[in-house]
Amino acid sequence: MNRRQHTLTLLATLISMLSVDAQVMQQAPRLVVNITIDQLRADYMEAFSPLYTLDGFKKLVSKGLVFTNAAYPFAPIDCSAAITAVQTGTTPYYNSLVGNMWLDRETLRPVYCVDDKKTQGLMTDEGGSPRNVSTSTIGDELKATTKGKAKVYSIAPFRNAAILAAGHAADGAVWIDDKTGNWCSSDYYGEELPAWVKNYNTINPAYRVTTSQTWEPDNKYVGKFNYFLREDNPKPFKHKFTGDTQYIDYKTSGLVNENVTKAALHCVTSNNMGVDGITDMLNVTYYAGNFRHEASDDNQIELQDTYVRLDRQLAALISSLELRLGEKNILFVVTSTGCADEETTDYAKYRIPTGTFYINRTASLLNMYFGALWGQGKYVDTCYGTQIFLNHRFLESKRISLNDACQRAQEFLGMVAGVRNVYTSPQLLSSANPDITKIRNGFNPEHCGDIIIEVTPGWRLYNEDNQQTQLSRASYIPFPIVFYGANVKPERITTPVTVDRIAPTVAKAIRIRAPNACWAEPLF
Repeated sequence: MNRRQHTLTLLATLISMLSVDAQVMQQAPRLVVNITIDQLRADYMEAFSPLYTLDGFKKLVSKGLVFTNAAYPFAPIDCSAAITAVQTGTTPYYNSLVGNMWLDRETLRPVYCVDDKKTQGLMTDEGGSPRNVSTSTIGDELKATTKGKAKVYSIAPFRNAAILAAGHAADGAVWIDDKTGNWCSSDYYGEELPAWVKNYNTINPAYRVTTSQTWEPDNKYVGKFNYFLREDNPKPFKHKFTGDTQYIDYKTSGLVNENVTKAALHCVTSNNMGVDGITDMLNVTYYAGNFRHEASDDNQIELQDTYVRLDRQLAALISSLELRLGEKNILFVVTSTGCADEETTDYAKYRIPTGTFYINRTASLLNMYFGALWGQGKYVDTCYGTQIFLNHRFLESKRISLNDACQRAQEFLGMVAGVRNVYTSPQLLSSANPDITKIRNGFNPEHCGDIIIEVTPGWRLYNEDNQQTQLSRASYIPFPIVFYGANVKPERITTPVTVDRIAPTVAKAIRIRAPNACWAEPLF
């Protein structure tokens, strides 16, 4: 080979290497669209697929990277804890957000997760902030990395979902007010309601999107396509939104997701998201649960229609953003909150093992037991949910250690009918037992009781103070994690994965640090 041929070969090799590097070093997506669907179930999602369009669920499943077997690495799970876990890449043990509500140890009063007395509502009576989240979110890290230049917004029907998905540093979080039906926000994100929100409320007034609408099956095949097993035919439905709860009911209907999509697209266009070299983030929450949070047995056709309408809204959101920014410039992330509304099955009617567990009576019995051991007194402060809060000051005055009291309580309560397991705060804080990992991950010492009771599946938990009942059920709720767009290669993966791995995956895709309490590895 002469010198000229050698030079040409070398140049060709270098060009080839540069080409490979260029392919490997893809541009970071201009926009991340994080879609969390409250109560989405994979079995429902798949069952109703004959009624879907080609550009919604079907597009995500066929062209996306789909992890079919996703789960949350902690228990219990609700909408607030789930959304916070997605955004922080960690569990309540670290991010402190244990659920929609918890008991304040000082006042012994319930606390709503986003309530904040330092804030006021904008176009609403309720303010709120993410201050109860003790770690950073993926949106926070994006803001910090870009020195505030990245745009981060959150759109959701519900206040908790909007605020928790937004994070601490977001430009805005907006939701639908329960009283007026208008989109609203908190002054935590600014002194005035953003102009784009005011504009949207003007274009889409609440009376037009709610009170003037009737919810009935959108697709003629919905009523004929019955996935659920039951003896009688499902009842057709036709719902009007009236009265004091009209907007609350509307937010749990199949119609609300169209409003969410329109607001999300208005946010993107009004704020010029995804148009420059700095990655922006849009967090969207949809609803796929039961109408009015009633049992699915009473809302089978409503639920099917909700999924059909949701599919169309996903298609509208994806198609509109792809048309505006290009498929390769957007990373869509879709997952579920992994929880479901309470069912009302009467097990006793069918001779299925069941019973009623009374948390207040159990707390009183525990106090009597302690009195028999150590003398009369108020050893138990109160109870909340399945948790019992001990009186730390009284125990100290009696020179009884918290460890000893908890151990005694664990032994005593383990013999009470309806109790499957008893966990104590010292145990959850110190034990390395892998069998209790999910319970420990869902525990936070600042917001949880000293004694946590796991009620036997099939039994009902009854609270005498508020007359509320809850069926204990350990049933698995299947849901996926889907990544689509931004040159993500389509694949279907059945290996079990956990939701805390979403945040580090997104962080890697947009080349920033993962949230500060995130320990999980990226999914790809």
